Amino acid sequence: MVQKYQSPVRVYKKPFELVMAAYERRFPTCPLIPMFVDSDVLSEHQSEDGATHCIERRCKLDVDAPRLLKRIAGVDFVYFIQKNCLNRRERTLHIESHNETFSNRVIIHELCCYSVHPENEEWTCFEQSASLDIKSFFGFESTVEKIAMKQYASSIKKGKEIIEYYLRELEEEGVTHIPRWTPSLASPSSAAPTLELLLLGPTNFLHVGFLCRVTADKLDADYIKRYLGDLTPLQESCLIRLRQWLQETHKGKIPKDEHILRFLRARDFNMDKAREILCQSLTWRKQHQVDYLLETWNSPQVLQDYYTGGWHHHDKDGRPLYILRLGQMDTKGLVRALGEESLLRHVLSINEEGLRRCEENTKVFGRPISCWTCLVDLEGLNMRHLWRPGVKALLRIIEVVEANYPETLGRLLILRAPRVFPVLWTLVSPFIDENTRKKFLIYAGNDYQGPGGLVDYIDKEIIPDFLGGECMCEIPEGGLVPKSMYRTPEELENEDIRLWTETIYQSASVFKGAPHELLIEIIDASSVITWDFDVCKGDIVFNIFHSKRAPQPPKKDTLGAHGITSPGGNNVQLIDKSWLLGQDYSMVESPLTCKEGESVQGSHITRWPGFYILQWKFHNMPACAATNLPRVDDVLATLQVSSHKCKVMYYTEVLASEDFRSVISHALSLCCWWLSIESPSHTLVGSPTVFFFFFFFFFVLFCFVLFSSLNKEMLAVMCRVCKWICISSLA
Repeated sequence: MVQKYQSPVRVYKKPFELVMAAYERRFPTCPLIPMFVDSDVLSEHQSEDGATHCIERRCKLDVDAPRLLKRIAGVDFVYFIQKNCLNRRERTLHIESHNETFSNRVIIHELCCYSVHPENEEWTCFEQSASLDIKSFFGFESTVEKIAMKQYASSIKKGKEIIEYYLRELEEEGVTHIPRWTPSLASPSSAAPTLELLLLGPTNFLHVGFLCRVTADKLDADYIKRYLGDLTPLQESCLIRLRQWLQETHKGKIPKDEHILRFLRARDFNMDKAREILCQSLTWRKQHQVDYLLETWNSPQVLQDYYTGGWHHHDKDGRPLYILRLGQMDTKGLVRALGEESLLRHVLSINEEGLRRCEENTKVFGRPISCWTCLVDLEGLNMRHLWRPGVKALLRIIEVVEANYPETLGRLLILRAPRVFPVLWTLVSPFIDENTRKKFLIYAGNDYQGPGGLVDYIDKEIIPDFLGGECMCEIPEGGLVPKSMYRTPEELENEDIRLWTETIYQSASVFKGAPHELLIEIIDASSVITWDFDVCKGDIVFNIFHSKRAPQPPKKDTLGAHGITSPGGNNVQLIDKSWLLGQDYSMVESPLTCKEGESVQGSHITRWPGFYILQWKFHNMPACAATNLPRVDDVLATLQVSSHKCKVMYYTEVLASEDFRSVISHALSLCCWWLSIESPSHTLVGSPTVFFFFFFFFFVLFCFVLFSSLNKEMLAVMCRVCKWICISSLA
């Protein structure tokens, strides 16, 4: 397996030329790096004007490995080839290195770049990436991989310290400024290719050029330390690579860095496992509109009166503190009055509020705070809390929270635990992650008042009054929910559907040999079919077909060939096996292959009336061109898809031709109105504000045409608002 590393952007608050002077002091050997024994110059080239300087070195390393392994390998030292290309004109240094020793067994490739900070030319940025591929090593592949990763992580950690050490050394010698390179009068034409480009080649130059760009979508090392905490180099790499993958494949809303990091921590920074559960959580959030929960959810009055929980200041570590008086809560009454779904949504709103408070406390205390403390008071807990539907609701809530809010519980303080608690804990604890269980602190009776109790975690001034403190707590005291507020199971079921399970998205299962198909009947030509779908599991191929005749009524596929039934009956096939492509139906869009985790939006303007079929089909891996046998990579990828099953969550809508023409007419109307302005002082070039709003309007219009995200009335209002903004800007 290929191990990859991608560093964050590390910033030196010194000019590029000074950093380069410090970097050169690392050669021919560096006493600060014990494993770096020596280096020899193999070749050196410099342009006539001195703008570019390329040097190739052979570096000798004494790797810290077991002596037995060195004897088996037959080497005492490991050699690397390093190519440095300094461009004084562009103020960049590109470094490329690879191993010479055991190059037929182990492939190590590293790219580094020093460049000028894009926002401050007096600062210098550094970034690096590397890959390790161990093909074979005398049966010690796993051991060599661990040694290599350990050595590399250690060298990365020391890298910045070494440069800063030599910068201080230069300062002590009185060297605080080095002038920039300036071209001489006899310098060759700038149009000629530089020596650096010729040595690197077009491919490598483009790769390294991309590497050295510092843009807003990259993470700064200081930002990571300030807002995310102290991470090891390999943990930083996992975060950056997962973040980049989301930016490339997930077209929806990208989660915040703190949220991505929580999923990585929940899976011990196994990027593949973290990516899987994160994608599932993002799909869940999108399906149930969780991002808008705090703005849309208004807790019912019965929750405000009888739900004995609420936020209360923070603990000594700055974590938000949530207090839950579980022993005073009538769980049976709340479930009977509200239903399981309402309680679930309320708990989700609490977690969303916790995420918001963590962000605020991170800014207030000046250190990363990514989780909260929960204090649970069990005084009053008895057998009525073991009511079976209540326990069932609690277990489901725990399951949902564990799956979508990992690593958010920093500490759980359980106070005044009664004798019945061990029974309840036995039921609940198997559903809680092991890492989470370690954060539990349990106090029986009044033990929390003594040494090692509550005062060790919470300031005495904010201990609630009902726990013997002096701080007034505004959490409801609870009590029994009046039975007059109970509702029948039918009423609760109907409200639960309206409250929680109602969503514009539908789910479908796609199996090998059993695609999922959706029928759309078009009466008027030039209508617009829009779609938005997420590939939750596996890889699929998306197709659009047209047929003049209606297919047979949809039948739920029993998937007899697979011996299973599609879960939830969400696999429908419409195209009869006797139909011939090009005769009974035709393809109107090129097939689109979609990878797992991708979010796809698009539209199709219909040319003919009739029946359109949207199809999601299992993606079969192509066989090797030379033989009919599949490739090894394809077989491994196929084995990763359990039972040849894919999952898709989709939403489609048809925009009538009248609405589509209305959109275009509104846009043309605004264009004509704009072009009718004849005043020379009122031009697009002379009014950047007008241009910005004008461009923004057509961007929203474009989204509407593609995704049907606005209705006709909203678009008309937008046109009027944009027109008013333009008039105001011109006034």
